[in-house]
Amino acid sequence: MYWLGMVVVYDKASLQRFFQLFTFMSVILAAHTLFQSVTGTILLASERVDTFLSRTDVAYYQMASTDTRRIGSFFIDPNWNGAFFALAFFLPLGLFVASSSVWQKLSYLLALVLILLALLCTYSTGAWIALLMGLIVFLVFIGSVASRILFLLVGCGLAVLVFFLFPEQIALQMQHASANNELSLRIAAWQTALLVTQAYPWFGVGLGHQAYLIRSNMYRVPEQFVVLSHPHNSYLEWAAMAGIPVLCIFLVLIGIALQQSCLNWRRAEPAVKPLIGAGIASTITLSINSFSINGWTHFALALIIWPILGAVASPLLRTPDGEAKNG
Repeated sequence: MYWLGMVVVYDKASLQRFFQLFTFMSVILAAHTLFQSVTGTILLASERVDTFLSRTDVAYYQMASTDTRRIGSFFIDPNWNGAFFALAFFLPLGLFVASSSVWQKLSYLLALVLILLALLCTYSTGAWIALLMGLIVFLVFIGSVASRILFLLVGCGLAVLVFFLFPEQIALQMQHASANNELSLRIAAWQTALLVTQAYPWFGVGLGHQAYLIRSNMYRVPEQFVVLSHPHNSYLEWAAMAGIPVLCIFLVLIGIALQQSCLNWRRAEPAVKPLIGAGIASTITLSINSFSINGWTHFALALIIWPILGAVASPLLRTPDGEAKNG
């Protein structure tokens, strides 16, 4: 998927089309998330999904002491759904900054609002934290001073819109973030994964959630009061399931890709910088979110982020003399 992203992007126009396709997909998923939040129905859901969501231990991921349900949409789990919208947010944001047409800016602004509303329905604390960190990264890579000012104005406007129109949802988000067992259970899961990694440092317990579910139980710390099939951390997941060498290879791959992306950004024309910066911010956002969930190691999220990273790291964006193409 990383290679595919590199070969389909070769100039500004192709990078724009690539991000536009992802934005269109994100808007559809955001609309479905909002639809599910209103109706409680997942479109095209199989009988297996309906059975899973009707279980008492899942209960649509209902928030404690409320009637509010965290929405997972096609990702089922709201944390995965939130991780997707957090990384996808930067693609229309980059298109918004890079575009010169008024109607295109309005279209991308509408996409940003829909994605933010969908993210709000997930009540994913990790996704919101990652999004805020990603916004700082995007501010660095946005390009010109004028673009930074425009970004700050749009960002403040969206923040005010969300806070004033959805105060109840914001309050529930804060309640969920401060719940007693949220952070403590995550830390306990990480401690268990570290013990598993210490016991199996070279090759791990084997790839797959069933292998981890069975073999990690004997190393489970008392604070982890439930048995988990993964450590809710992509980096610890690689180390515990596949071994420390595989984790190191994984980190090197991401580091090289980000290095190539930064090289493209430095050599790019001003109109291309926001697009490359958006891809870098998306990657950093999922990387931060992957400390609290299995983001990089999720089968769907990985297939989404790798072509985005490949697109902004594509050597085809650079001409033989080292200058970036401007389309």
